[in-house]
Amino acid sequence: MSATPGNAIDRTLSVAPMLDWTDRYCRYFLRQITRKTLLYTEMVTTGALLHAEPARFLDFNAAEHPLALQLGGNVPDELATCARLADDWGYDEVNLNVGCPSDRVQSGRFGACLMAEPGLVGDCVAAMRGVTNRPVTVKHRIGIDERDSYDQLVHFVDTVATAGCRVFIVHARKAWLQGLSPKQNREIPPLQYAAVHRLKADLPQLSIVINGGFKTLAQVERQLAAVDGVMIGREAYQNPWLLADADHRLFGATATTRDRAEVVERMLPFVERALADGVPLHRISRHMLGLFQGQPGARRWRRTLSEHAHRPGSVAQLLRDALPEPV
Repeated sequence: MSATPGNAIDRTLSVAPMLDWTDRYCRYFLRQITRKTLLYTEMVTTGALLHAEPARFLDFNAAEHPLALQLGGNVPDELATCARLADDWGYDEVNLNVGCPSDRVQSGRFGACLMAEPGLVGDCVAAMRGVTNRPVTVKHRIGIDERDSYDQLVHFVDTVATAGCRVFIVHARKAWLQGLSPKQNREIPPLQYAAVHRLKADLPQLSIVINGGFKTLAQVERQLAAVDGVMIGREAYQNPWLLADADHRLFGATATTRDRAEVVERMLPFVERALADGVPLHRISRHMLGLFQGQPGARRWRRTLSEHAHRPGSVAQLLRDALPEPV
């Protein structure tokens, strides 16, 4: 399905915001595999940006574009201030988290629990749109607890759309706010793709991106018949090479990466610069562990990086020595 008119960012494929995973080092690594896939930051709370040094959370490498900043919060004025910061730093999109079910997020009254307050989410969106020309998008569930009917989902989306949101990234599972951990909330509530497909059919003027359980580009292609885009989460992190054919297969662009060893070579200058700035190697190499997932030598690659990333010596030699032997 073609992107909704006026939607400047190509959302055909994106990698989900994942706490402790999609930091700037992970994103730079993924960008060596795919140039077109939309990337998201980890969720950054408004408190972190307003009460700490923003650069710590917002700095990124220009090669990471297209890149979206995901915010967690529920106070319209605070979110507006953070949206201005996103403008200042040059992010391509500002996204509001209305999907995280963790106890910590709930205690701050944001994340998935905001699905019970569509008017407040609309106020937050309106406040952010008032200070930025970047797209302001919302990532949410299909429902929470007993508020999980299709009519309630449409009411939520309709209300937020009235405030100016044109892009909704829908995790096709409901969330139980009590009794399930965040991990269980990613696995136990059943996936309901049909609800997201129906949402797009009923609200064709909106851009609808589906998220939840996708592991292959073939699955992505099938979904694109019904929605505007697909977001992949943990599979893109644990098996990043699945993105290698995305630029050509999904975006119609020329593939720029021939093999995994080329990705490692491309990472070397970036790694050396980061180390010179005092960044420990393991903060970068931990994101690269899945590069050879499913390939001969994958275990040796993971073990070498895990066991030797803390040791002094030549980083280039370490990474090259860890490469599996060509088959």
